[in-house]
Amino acid sequence: MPKIAVAGVKESLGHEFLTMLAESGISASDVIALEAKAPLGTLVSYGEDDELDVLALENYEYKNVDVLVFAGTKEQGKRYIKKAVSAGVRVIDLSGATFTDSSAPLVIQELNGDVLKDNPQVIGVPSAQVYQTLLPLSEVIKKHQLKRLVITFFCSTSYYGHEAMDELFSQTRKIYSNESLADDESVFKKQVAFNVLPQVGEFIGDETSLEWEINAEIKKLLPSEIKVHANCAFVPTFIGDAAFVNAEFADEVDADEVRNQIKSVKNVVVFDKTVDGGYVSVDDVQGEDSIYISRVRQDVSVENGISFWTVADNLRAGSARAAFTVLGHFMVKH
Repeated sequence: MPKIAVAGVKESLGHEFLTMLAESGISASDVIALEAKAPLGTLVSYGEDDELDVLALENYEYKNVDVLVFAGTKEQGKRYIKKAVSAGVRVIDLSGATFTDSSAPLVIQELNGDVLKDNPQVIGVPSAQVYQTLLPLSEVIKKHQLKRLVITFFCSTSYYGHEAMDELFSQTRKIYSNESLADDESVFKKQVAFNVLPQVGEFIGDETSLEWEINAEIKKLLPSEIKVHANCAFVPTFIGDAAFVNAEFADEVDADEVRNQIKSVKNVVVFDKTVDGGYVSVDDVQGEDSIYISRVRQDVSVENGISFWTVADNLRAGSARAAFTVLGHFMVKH
């Protein structure tokens, strides 16, 4: 069994990945927990019965480590991943720190898993939003040439971590108590409770950072000539992202055919009934491993288009699941 180090275990994504490892039966003795700042005695839970000592990234030497799963921030990744690479450790990067590195492919196993045959030392995992968009389309893209994607994402506050989720909770409580929110707008700079904010990440020109990221990641995963337009907004939920996806193809597509192709993808569930409540909502998917698809239909505004609704637990069924799939490749190789 390879030794697996997980960095960023105090972040929501890193903790979710530890949970997946524990649920898969990997022994705590084969897992090392790392964090940028880890005072002596820091612990993190591993499954229901075990705890792991959390070690500091700054001083860790990667002795006997086979794979590092980096789930910290992009800034931490740029600082610490190089040390693991120099030690000969394979790296699965969830932070985006290695995105501009041409030797570090971005991978969705079901879409472009063939690149793993080249045994790259560093593998990037796309954002939860891109994984949630492209995994359902992985079989469709193999049969039809994709031309354009228009994606409208409704993001949960977990995108900014525990502090943002706490701010949503505090604002909601204060609104019910008729208290001022003046001291509870530090993360979003505006009221997020009972509101929708058309900004996810900092502005880069006219786009926000997540909108830019979605565009850039899709073009690294697929032919770069594909046109992508992303819109992202925060909605007042704690965990779980939803999106409407409009996909235009070069050749004729049929919604019923596409629905069946989506059904054939592992870890994707289609629940699509044209009746009241015959769809999946964000509240339905928290803690679920799968991406859920509803409202598959023709997009009659273009010649060859379909649209669908996608929802997923962005922490568990997003980047953590994508990284876990890639880790399976390393474990087989080991």
